[in-house]
Amino acid sequence: MTKPAYSQFNLFIRSLLFSMYSLTSIIIYSIIVIFAIVLPLKWRHAIIRQFLRTYLIVLKYLCHIDYHIEGLENIPDNRAGIVMCKHQSTWETFMLPLLFHDPAPIAKRELLWVPFFGWGLAAADPIVINRSDKASAMQQIIDKGRKCLDQGRWIMVFPEGTRVAPGTVGKYKLGGARLAAATGYPVMPVAHNAGRCWPKRKFIKQPGTIQVAIGPLIESKDRTSEEILKLTKDWIEDTMLSIDRFVDKTASQ
Repeated sequence: MTKPAYSQFNLFIRSLLFSMYSLTSIIIYSIIVIFAIVLPLKWRHAIIRQFLRTYLIVLKYLCHIDYHIEGLENIPDNRAGIVMCKHQSTWETFMLPLLFHDPAPIAKRELLWVPFFGWGLAAADPIVINRSDKASAMQQIIDKGRKCLDQGRWIMVFPEGTRVAPGTVGKYKLGGARLAAATGYPVMPVAHNAGRCWPKRKFIKQPGTIQVAIGPLIESKDRTSEEILKLTKDWIEDTMLSIDRFVDKTASQ
């Protein structure tokens, strides 16, 4: 099926309108969560989820970016774990909290100092680390991560550390796998191609349907962090190849 054609001017205007909405909504949301910080965590996450749902709906109708998810049945109802996700875009940071229960993102301390954005992040009760001390940072992740996992919260990790371009494999870091090995909780791998629609450091967003795949749990017990990371990376990157082949084939029809 051939996608409808959009002029660059049309895409620019749509992206501009979305950016205006994004900035305004984040400011309003941040002010709301300042007052909501006294509420129980589950109530704060309910506010966060409503904001994220609305954000993605506006993205769909303004920029014509939709999504399709496979593997929802792999998310257990009675277990938490470490979500290790491909990192191509800003989009996945908005989607993941809608899929996984009261997630705890791992964030560097400096992000909390960013006006508005940092306030919203603080409301999610993230695992905040001081990256200037790498040795203690890993121990902070394990100690705080174990507590969150025991409370039934998922941990969000982007093992590549930074956003990578579509078709690119970043350097996978051991942090999330070490947390899994230390706590015995499983890893949930997630692959997606959001970078095709919402590219890194590019203003104009491209219409399309983002393909998301959620893999089966990767158990961590009796496995080293290196083994866990290899299994996770292999599943994500093999799935990325399948997603890209499917999208390229569909586009050519």
